[in-house]
Amino acid sequence: MPEDLAGKRVLDIGTWDGWFAMEMARRGAEVVAIDRWENPRFYEIRDLLGLDVEYRLLSVYDLDPASLGLFDIVLFMGVLYHLKHPLLALEKVASVARDFVAVESFVLKDRHRPGLGVEEHALMEFYEHDELGGNLDNWVAPSVPCLMALCRTAGFARVHLNAVHEYGAAVTCYRKWQAVTPARQVSAPPIRLFAAFHFDNGGVNFRSSSSDDYVTCRVSPEIGELTSADVFPEVGGYGAQPVFGGMAEGQGQVNFKLPPGLAPGWHQVRLRTAAGESNSLEIAVDVPLATAGLEVKALADGVTWEPSIASLRNGFLAVWVSGLPRNADIANVHVDIAGKWQKPVFLGAAGEDGVAQLNVALNPRTPVGESTLRLRFAGTEAPLFRLELTA
Repeated sequence: MPEDLAGKRVLDIGTWDGWFAMEMARRGAEVVAIDRWENPRFYEIRDLLGLDVEYRLLSVYDLDPASLGLFDIVLFMGVLYHLKHPLLALEKVASVARDFVAVESFVLKDRHRPGLGVEEHALMEFYEHDELGGNLDNWVAPSVPCLMALCRTAGFARVHLNAVHEYGAAVTCYRKWQAVTPARQVSAPPIRLFAAFHFDNGGVNFRSSSSDDYVTCRVSPEIGELTSADVFPEVGGYGAQPVFGGMAEGQGQVNFKLPPGLAPGWHQVRLRTAAGESNSLEIAVDVPLATAGLEVKALADGVTWEPSIASLRNGFLAVWVSGLPRNADIANVHVDIAGKWQKPVFLGAAGEDGVAQLNVALNPRTPVGESTLRLRFAGTEAPLFRLELTA
């Protein structure tokens, strides 16, 4: 920790009587200290030292960059094993960290559970009652590999083991990649990024508050023998550990967790390897869904392009729509014909005339004949458009 912290913001989580918070303030940092319990000793020590430290009663689960802002350094020491939801807590901690987080926790060791080899495996023991030290608020004990895996899974790009001491371990968790350091030397050209979308729904919209928003990147097949250890994803400048990297359904693919704490807006996604940096694509994070109005301009069979008609045998319908915003996607545009839902499979960017092409896979159970198409987005519905559906 640098001796001079002037110009840095520091958050001390579970500050207790404020020892670390006061030391950070003594070094010149702007410090916010939080705890669930209001400790009178904190006030006494702060007054005796004459230091300016902001003290708040907050749970780790209440951490939110929208209300607290971001911190260059976060101290999260002696807290993790007191929590029933350690992974969720680490995600919350990551969301308010700009640079790095110091994490220290009680850890499970072989002397606690002989014969399990816990020091080599990502294991965690859960305590339903007061089994750990007779304390009712000691809930978990991760092994050292588990502690590091939890930190990476929570959204940190790099996790460095600093020390293993008598009862616990200390790690430093970084939000950004320092340098590309592949696990092995693999000869491959730079990756080309073709698509970046939500793992669950295929759209471009993500929620910064979600624990389970994962990004899927489709990349050039030149990924070859690259694995998740050789690829370094970034969103908005923050790194993320890939959970998968390789070939899937004949295409190169990389999956990773959306980094916590991204500000609302459009963020660039890129991948780095030892061969260089990919091109970038954008995804929307907490961007409101809104439109001033929708209108279906035209539609046609997706194979023959015959206007105002579609064939269930051909299976696809092309619809041209005006009024869809940039963050409209196949997950939030809804289409039905004769009351039957039709699956959007592609939405192109709007042209200069504001019209975008939407392709849908036709529901084979839709009744044939004269019918109407209904299109909705963000609570707004376009006027009904007539079409003929054939077998």
